[in-house]
Amino acid sequence: MSRSDATTDAVSAPVPDVGTGTCPGPAGDDTVEGADRSADRSTDQEDTLDLRLPDELLALFETGQPRSGNTDVGAGHEQEIRRDNTSPPTSLTAAADSDLLDGIAGWGPIRTPVGVFQLVPVRVERDLPLVCHWMNDPAVSAFWELAGPQNVTENHLRSQLAHDGRSVPCLGVLEGAPMSYWEIYRADLDPLARHYPARPHDTGIHLLIGAVTHRGRGLGSALLRAVANLALDKRPACARVVAEPDLRNIPSVTAFLSAGFRFSAEVDLPAKRAALMIRDRSLRDLL
Repeated sequence: MSRSDATTDAVSAPVPDVGTGTCPGPAGDDTVEGADRSADRSTDQEDTLDLRLPDELLALFETGQPRSGNTDVGAGHEQEIRRDNTSPPTSLTAAADSDLLDGIAGWGPIRTPVGVFQLVPVRVERDLPLVCHWMNDPAVSAFWELAGPQNVTENHLRSQLAHDGRSVPCLGVLEGAPMSYWEIYRADLDPLARHYPARPHDTGIHLLIGAVTHRGRGLGSALLRAVANLALDKRPACARVVAEPDLRNIPSVTAFLSAGFRFSAEVDLPAKRAALMIRDRSLRDLL
């Protein structure tokens, strides 16, 4: 990934609590006892694995798109998001079912310490103005580098949506209102894998908190923990969730540490020097 995360500190179906370790959770909890724990046993905590990538995988990197990685939401946008949460369009559901991230559109809502949260895959025609507005916030643009007219953000979103599902841009919807932008991606299929000892099914996270009023309140840490745990619950083959915030972005690095990620290494990426942050499945109940 070429950029960094800018993060600071009415669902009708029943939603599980985060951290109970008892029931399956959509957006990011510590909940699924029945998740494939064989990954815990088979994956050690060393980051020195020398993974030899096949030529086919390297070819994928050549076509991969580098990624990057504020304000209140109008009532109309919030209403449409609520409708999508209730009954996602058939085309969206079908796309999610065929992606490389185990159907993010179907992960569903989850109760977190800061409220009911859900990842909703971006629809450009609906979400572009909001995401573009967030990208033009100076605090965000300093790290995402996507400030400018709408076509800048649109090109970034469509470059992900046009590919094979290795990266899914999402709105983070808290208590029914969109308040953050996320990119959930296959780190092992991303150019990032050239710069660290990637393991199959490593799942990456980028996050920006939209409204200034949502920053500095611990929301970033709470939601990062929730989404990382959700990825582990919904992706049994994934043993690690990774992130690579810019080392200069102290609030972002701090938020990942508070969310149970551990600092693994400093990584020189094409556009930044990053902190490689890792949340391990086998350590999720300890950190």
